[in-house]
Amino acid sequence: MRAPGRPPRQTRARARRHRGAALLLALLLVALVATLASGMVWQQWRAVQVEAAERARAQAAWILDGAAEWARLIMREDGRTSTIDHGAEPWATPLAEARLSTFLAAERDSGADSDFDAFLSGTIRDAQARYNLRNLVDPTAGRVKADELRALERLCAALGVGADVPARVAAALAQAWGPAAQGAPDRPLPVTRFEHLAWLGLEPAVVEALRPHVDVLPRPAPLNLNTASREAIAAVLDIDAGTAERLVQRRQRRAFESPAQVREELPDGFELPEARVALASSHFVVVGQLRLEERVLEHSVWLYRNEGRVVVEGQRRQAALAAPP
Repeated sequence: MRAPGRPPRQTRARARRHRGAALLLALLLVALVATLASGMVWQQWRAVQVEAAERARAQAAWILDGAAEWARLIMREDGRTSTIDHGAEPWATPLAEARLSTFLAAERDSGADSDFDAFLSGTIRDAQARYNLRNLVDPTAGRVKADELRALERLCAALGVGADVPARVAAALAQAWGPAAQGAPDRPLPVTRFEHLAWLGLEPAVVEALRPHVDVLPRPAPLNLNTASREAIAAVLDIDAGTAERLVQRRQRRAFESPAQVREELPDGFELPEARVALASSHFVVVGQLRLEERVLEHSVWLYRNEGRVVVEGQRRQAALAAPP
């Protein structure tokens, strides 16, 4: 018998179940509120991070655009004051990494504390210091120039590149740049930068071997003997490596100022192909790199200098993470 005033056993069990359900519901509500709150906090943190990244990107782009314009002015002034281009000129000196945080963080001027750091570095490279593959093909006839093909063959032989590479490259470029390619449905991908040589089916090792000595410019351009490598000079002039090294040693003492000075270093009776070589350049590549904390933004600009004017013919930006110290 149950004690007077005590609820039945079934009633007590039901009450316990109700209390358990209420407790479970309360726990679920607490978990839901905590999840929603943490989601809101994460979204707020993410929005702050996105805003900071966008601000850093805008600041980096602004700095790199200014650096590219500064380089363009340097090249324009160099064209006014010098008739030759060589590696001892001011434009050829690389800009070592320099801190720019005081210019980028305006808060520091007002006394606010900031941990924002930016570092800028850059170089100006003579694009005519490398053999220009654009010289290979006559665009009006769509045919490969025999003398230029032989020069490329000599260069590839000096670099230890496969003997079949010059013919493969020349045939592919003639197909890509020839008049028959205009409007053709199966026209090859356009080759306008050195990196596009990978589209021709060249192996990565071959591309890396050619990189220091070969380039692709927007138009045919002679090789600058004041800045070109020994291998490129030997290939274009069809001379031995020793004679090419003598030219390099001579220009290190003093840059060539006239074709006559170049002939003095060549064998007697050698005919200098003045249409294929030069002592000044019109094509330059400016590469600026801005490091913002762990992010690196690189800006490459292709400049063309002609008759006192320096114009931008192309540019490219790419981002990456900074290498660990």
